[in-house]
Amino acid sequence: MAVLNKIRQRSLFLILIIALALFSFVLSDLFRNSSALSGASQDVVATVNGTDIFREDFMNQVENAQRAQGPGASSTQTMNRIYEQEVRKAVLSSQFEELGLSVEKDQMRELLKTSFSSYPEFNNEAGIFDENKLNEFIANLKAIQNNEQNRAPLGNFQLNYNEWVTNEASIANRAKEQTYFNMVRAGVVTTLAEAETEYLMENETVDLKFVNIPYTSIADSLVEVTKSDISKYINEHKSEYEVEASRDIVYVQFDEVATVEDENEIKNSLTNLLEDRVEFNKVSKLNETILGFKNTKDVAEFVNSNSDVKYNDKFLFKSALPASIADSIFKLEVGEFYGPYKENGYYSLSKLVAETQMADSVKVRHILIPYMGATRVDPTITTTDAQAKAKADSILSVIKSKQSKFVDLLDLSSDTVSNEKQGEIEFGYNDSFAPEFKAFSFDNKVGDIDVVKTSFGYHIIEILDQKNKSKAVKVATVSRTIEPSEKTIDEVFNTASKFEIALQDGDFQEVAKENNYQVKPVSFKVLDENIPGLGSQRAIVRWAFEGETKVGDYKRFTVPGGGYAVVQVVKKNEAGLMSPENASATAISKIRNEKKAKMIKAKISGTTIDEIAKANKVATLTATAVTMKSPTISGAGREPKVVGVAFGMKEGEISKPIDGVKGVYVVEVTKATPASKLDNYQPIANRLSATRGSSVLTKAYNALKEASDIEDNRANFY
Repeated sequence: MAVLNKIRQRSLFLILIIALALFSFVLSDLFRNSSALSGASQDVVATVNGTDIFREDFMNQVENAQRAQGPGASSTQTMNRIYEQEVRKAVLSSQFEELGLSVEKDQMRELLKTSFSSYPEFNNEAGIFDENKLNEFIANLKAIQNNEQNRAPLGNFQLNYNEWVTNEASIANRAKEQTYFNMVRAGVVTTLAEAETEYLMENETVDLKFVNIPYTSIADSLVEVTKSDISKYINEHKSEYEVEASRDIVYVQFDEVATVEDENEIKNSLTNLLEDRVEFNKVSKLNETILGFKNTKDVAEFVNSNSDVKYNDKFLFKSALPASIADSIFKLEVGEFYGPYKENGYYSLSKLVAETQMADSVKVRHILIPYMGATRVDPTITTTDAQAKAKADSILSVIKSKQSKFVDLLDLSSDTVSNEKQGEIEFGYNDSFAPEFKAFSFDNKVGDIDVVKTSFGYHIIEILDQKNKSKAVKVATVSRTIEPSEKTIDEVFNTASKFEIALQDGDFQEVAKENNYQVKPVSFKVLDENIPGLGSQRAIVRWAFEGETKVGDYKRFTVPGGGYAVVQVVKKNEAGLMSPENASATAISKIRNEKKAKMIKAKISGTTIDEIAKANKVATLTATAVTMKSPTISGAGREPKVVGVAFGMKEGEISKPIDGVKGVYVVEVTKATPASKLDNYQPIANRLSATRGSSVLTKAYNALKEASDIEDNRANFY
């Protein structure tokens, strides 16, 4: 009580202390965020040509898209898709404004009609689109927008007025895009002069006599490439070596994987399920005998209560069983067991419950009587479940009294597809059919007929044929997931923690080597999500790019599937030109070949191809029918520069040394064959126009995007 009294006496003082602490926390977080954002607005995801894409609206779109796509797509993938969508909208909107493109009222009315004419909500009794019904629907949406229940059904969706407005805007925007790109496509034509050039490139040919002195004729060790050479090459080829910001990390992974001891415990737990056991019942205060797998009377209940995989009550052919256990299972007698065995991440124990001879496919005919609320039922059906059942029973009675009536009664069936084949359906045991329909068709005999209810309605089914009968078995399997025990999980945590602690005073690589841990290097960009070997790890990417994270910093992260990765940042690569070290992998060979070309050209002597070949100890080669369109030389490969030079020469002329892809060439044109003139080049022009037109939309947008001023702040939010 004395302590409480002292706290009460100093309550104002404590409140001030707490307030200051909270204020300090908020300020530190604000400065940290400001640093991370590097001056960018916290409310703007991107700015495109001066137009801001605001965070709140953007995040709502991402959330809606994520909800629509389900768990299959990651949040980062969805975010990137919405980002590209919004950038496209902003890039094209500026073009629409410059051109004065808009969608007027009459055009919008036609667009809505085209988009929604198939919706029954907007059709009249004759099935024709009724604009008044559309206007009534929109007015109703607008009227209820402030109500709690402010969503109206449309097809399979529920939407509110704001969503409808957004939808209208999307339709209008697509129409403007279509108009814009139609205008661009109309301007992409091929002239007759271009068509003639294309024809000549395809049909003019030259025959060559040449010598190729390969770069490999000079050893790499004789050609020095310095760091300054690489830097100079990078600056001369900037477009090839411009890179985004990236981070290089190394990591050691500690996976939570079941040990041999864990697996043995799982196998023992399965074996223990075989026998009966006695347990004390706390309610009755008596010992009770719990039947084991051997003696249980309810196999399905036993499996579902003890297995990580639910009981499968189907008969299976041998081909449907895993190949590794199929022979063993088929050798069992009913009531016998196989296992425990390891299969697909589980330890399993299987019991042969039953066996039979069963067809692998059947042929049946049926009449379907649907009822209101059945799967895929026509909206006009008002028949109740009871009425449909009575109707089906009545039809069955008629058919049983005279089977020839079956075909006559098909007019009553709602299955219009099978009706065209006199109600007949053929399907295999493994095909997807309503389970009740399939069970009747395979479990009964040819000639049997009865009423069967499924989610689609009541079926009058007659079995016409059953083919390829063979042995099938029903197997009850108790499966336990192979997973690490709590003890193993604790040991993995302790091991990762010890490694992390050791890094406080040791080098990452050395500590890993001392413990025989594999160190894996990875590089990634700021918006990457997946890290090779670790899966989806946006947290690691964000940490590596944070302003406070320095080269040499390390941190532990959990990984999908269980376990940890201890990660260290080893290099920060800023956006711009690639460093000489990183560029060396591709630049050195190119620089070396440039230097080798100079060395080769310096020692070339001779006035004829044969003399040059002899002096350099290489063979004289020939090539025939070489074209500009396909600049490939037989015996040398693709050499566009060499072919280009050859087409600028006269017959009998010998070129100067040419730096090719694989070596230095000297060529002689032995024959030049001009293409015969055409009377009309229009067909070629039409072909080229069609080819260009098919890709113009993508190329036009990419060009517009490249020319736009885009500030991308996604990394600050995701």
